[in-house]
Amino acid sequence: MNLFKRTFVIVLLVFGLAAAGLFVFLATWDIPAPKARIEKVIPNDRLPR
Repeated sequence: MNLFKRTFVIVLLVFGLAAAGLFVFLATWDIPAPKARIEKVIPNDRLPR
């Protein structure tokens, strides 16, 4: 039973470190803004009055 407990703690630690690393990566990632300008014509019928 001790081996199962130790393995579970190690797996939990690995997942915790991976989640923390992913959080830090996403928090510090400088996502570039889109370069292409997008224009879309919306008909007047679709707009609320």
